[in-house]
Amino acid sequence: MLRSEKRILTTHAGSLPRPKGLGEMFGRLSRGETVDRAAMERIIDESTRRVVARQIEAGIDVGNNGEQPRESFFTYVQHRMSGFGGHSERPRVSDLWAYPSYLEMLRRLRDRMQVDLFHAPKAIAEVKYTGRAAVEKECDDYLKIAAAFPQRFSESFMTSASPGIIGAAMQNEHYSSLGDYLTALADALRIEYETIVSRGLILQIDAPDLALERHTSFADRPLKDFLDFVEMVVAAINRALLNVAPDRARLHVCWGNYEGPHNRDVALDDILPILLKARVGALLLSMANPRHEHEYRCFERHRLPADMILIAGVIDSTTNYVEHPEVVADRLERAARAVGDPHRVMASPDCGFETTSGLGAVAEELVWEKLRAMRDGAAIATRRLLG
Repeated sequence: MLRSEKRILTTHAGSLPRPKGLGEMFGRLSRGETVDRAAMERIIDESTRRVVARQIEAGIDVGNNGEQPRESFFTYVQHRMSGFGGHSERPRVSDLWAYPSYLEMLRRLRDRMQVDLFHAPKAIAEVKYTGRAAVEKECDDYLKIAAAFPQRFSESFMTSASPGIIGAAMQNEHYSSLGDYLTALADALRIEYETIVSRGLILQIDAPDLALERHTSFADRPLKDFLDFVEMVVAAINRALLNVAPDRARLHVCWGNYEGPHNRDVALDDILPILLKARVGALLLSMANPRHEHEYRCFERHRLPADMILIAGVIDSTTNYVEHPEVVADRLERAARAVGDPHRVMASPDCGFETTSGLGAVAEELVWEKLRAMRDGAAIATRRLLG
């Protein structure tokens, strides 16, 4: 995994805007309806080429396929694993339901969502990974497209769901305990994790569960219960990463990629000591939004291991404000001071820009403007921190 040796590197959290037609196809696919697979493959190919080009133009150093071949950041696993069916009943996100007038505003946004993350399929039989061909194709297609550009990414990554977000959102009706379910998910996901890394890609594990579930599944339970869950999920992640070198994997943790109150979010101070136990080479954390921007100070209290990078969220993925490059630079400087080494800091948005098909809070043109602002801010921070 690259470090910011000569300049502060830029990356992002995975998902980028999809064409409307592709989102609608994924919506039909997720509902079990018929889609024109050949037409969908053509759109995926065209869209992947487009987002690779836009990332390069925006100055992204460590890029990916924008998750164009996936319906969402975690429900795609139903097409690669056996054992799922029916519908889950996801608990309410407690900070949203506490404010009915805001919830009504949010419903208008959710009408655009093509894939229902709150009623995802649940585990009704033994979960096994059956779709190795799909992840192999996704890797091969991306690498072929990326190699065709004269200007290349410095490094490439590919995302994969954590056992915890699947276990929380695709609920268990088969295993005797959550622990058993997480173990089965870890063993299944190991195949996907190892395949991604075997293609020379950095693996990014998307684990919003490690923060989000505090005000969702564990909203009415003691903090200790949630921290026990975090410990269990990190252990499952480490099980799945058994054959993956830590410097080939990074872990993305967030409190939910939505513009809302977030006043019931768990503090980073509470979960960071457990996150640091993950066998990964980098943590990608939301540090740009108004609720968590101050938490760079946590790294003064909980020291980042010498072999770990902080990928700091310096762009808010839920607002159409385009951050000033000086703001980005200030955020990076604060993170670098807290970590104690600017070479171990990288710039990123807080989260993805279309984590599920059709649901993006930022207009597509402004996604690229925000990424360009991040590039310019990283250049300012480079001059200040590295000379």
